[in-house]
Amino acid sequence: MNTPPPESRSGLKPFEKAELPAPPAPKGLAWIGVVGPGVIVLGASIGSGEFLLGPAAFVQYGLVLLWVTLVAAFLQTVFNTELMRWTLATGEPVVTGFMRTKPRAWFWAWFYALLYFLQVGWPGWAGAAAGAIFFLIFRELAGPGQELTVYLIGVGTFALCVGILLFGRRIERTLELLNWILVAAIIGGFLILALIFVAPSTWVEAAAGLVGYDPGAGAFRFIPEGVDWFLIGAFAAYSGAGGVINMTLSNWARDKGYGMGKRVGYIPAAVGGERRQLEPTGFTFETTSDAMSRWRGWWRIVRADQWGIYFVGAMLGMVLPAVIYVTFIESGTDIRGLAVAATLADAIASEKGAIFGGVIAMMAVWVLFKTQLDILEGMTRAITDILWTGSERVRNWRDGDVRVLYYTVLGVLAIWGVIALRLAQPIFLLQLGANMAGVVFVIAPLHLLYINTRLLPEAVRPPMWRRVALVAMSVFYGAFVTLWLGSML
Repeated sequence: MNTPPPESRSGLKPFEKAELPAPPAPKGLAWIGVVGPGVIVLGASIGSGEFLLGPAAFVQYGLVLLWVTLVAAFLQTVFNTELMRWTLATGEPVVTGFMRTKPRAWFWAWFYALLYFLQVGWPGWAGAAAGAIFFLIFRELAGPGQELTVYLIGVGTFALCVGILLFGRRIERTLELLNWILVAAIIGGFLILALIFVAPSTWVEAAAGLVGYDPGAGAFRFIPEGVDWFLIGAFAAYSGAGGVINMTLSNWARDKGYGMGKRVGYIPAAVGGERRQLEPTGFTFETTSDAMSRWRGWWRIVRADQWGIYFVGAMLGMVLPAVIYVTFIESGTDIRGLAVAATLADAIASEKGAIFGGVIAMMAVWVLFKTQLDILEGMTRAITDILWTGSERVRNWRDGDVRVLYYTVLGVLAIWGVIALRLAQPIFLLQLGANMAGVVFVIAPLHLLYINTRLLPEAVRPPMWRRVALVAMSVFYGAFVTLWLGSML
C-alpha cells in the first residue's frame, strides 16, 4: 500500500512536477513592472492603519507608540516574504497550503473564509471615505442627524468599487497600476505637507517614538497609562497591512506570475479579460543547481517587493500622517466618529486655509476609496480561490469558467456591504476588523511555519532566524489580543 505524500493527506491532490520558470532580470526602471504585489498590499495598508487607526492612537496617546509600528512592519514583512515563499515554490495561494494540513481541507477552507469575513467583511473604508466626501461637498464635518446622507454616500462609494472590478484584462494588474498612483501621490503629498508644517521638535519626538522613548517625560514609555486596548490592539494589527490582507498577498503574487504561479494561471476580469485555465492546486520542482539559481532570482524580486516597497512604504505611510495629525489636532483628542477621515482636513482648513483642507480631504477620499477597492477584491479573490480549490463541483459549474464564480462571490459581498454600512459607525467597523486581524496574526504565522518547513523541498525551506521571527510574531500579537480581550471582561 502506497503512503500518500504529506501534501495530500488532507484530501487535496498531490503536487505535480514541473520546472521552475526563469525569473525576470530587471534593471533600472524595469523594476516597476516586476514588483507589484507589495504595492497592492501597501496601498491597502495606508487607508486603514496609517490614515485612520494610527492617527487616532497618536493623537490620543502620543508618538511614543511608533515603536509598535516599527516592530509590526518588520514582523509583517518577514511574514509576507514567507507567504510568497510558498507561492513561489508551489504556485498556490497560502490558504491552499493551509488546506493541505490535517484534519481536512474543508475544515481550513471554512476556518479561513470565516476569518476573512470577520476581518474585512465590513466596508468601513467606504463609510469613512463618505465622511470625507461629505466634508468636501458641505464644507463641514458630518455629525448627529446626518447619518443617512453619509450612509448613501458610502453606498455609492462602495458601488463604484464593485464597478471597477468588472474591467481590465488581469484584475491584479488593474489594482497594481492604481496603487502605484495611490502610493506615490499619498506618500509624496504627506511628505510635502510634513516638510512645510511639522516642527523640528515633532520630528525628534517621532524618531524617539520609534524606540519607545518619550522626550517630554525623559524616559522610555512603551505603553501610556490608561490606554483603550481595543484601539491599541487595532492599531498594532493595522500597523502595516493586517491579518488576511497580508495573506491575500500570496493570491496577488500567484496572479502576477511569480515563480510557479506562472504554471497555475490567474483570474481575468469580466470586461476585457479572456477566459483562462486556473489550476486548483500547484506544483513542485526538483531542486537542481539550475533550479536553485532560478529560485535565487525569484527571491531577489521578493526581497525588493517586500523590503524595498512594502516595509519602507509602511513606515513612511505611518510616520508622515502621524506627525501631521499631532501638529494640527490637540493631544488627547478622541477623533473617532462619523467624520474621522475629515478631522485633519477641518483642522488644517481652520489654521492654514480652505485650500489645504480641501487637499487633505481629497487625499482622504482617494486613500479610503482605493483601500476599500483593494480589500473588497482581496476578499472576493480569496473566497473564490478557497471554493475553487476545495470543490470539484464548483470547478465544473458553468463549464469551469472561474470568472463566473469570482463575480458571483463579488455580488454576494456587494449586497452584504450595503447592509453592513448601516450597522455601526465606520471607525468601529474598522476597529472590529483590525482586532480580528490580530487574531489572524496569532494563528497564521504558526500555520505558515508548519507548511513551509514540512511541505516544501528542504532546499527552499526558511532559515532559522525566519522561523524564530514567525513565532515571535504570534507572541507579539497574542499579547495585544490578550490585553484587548481582558479589557472587555
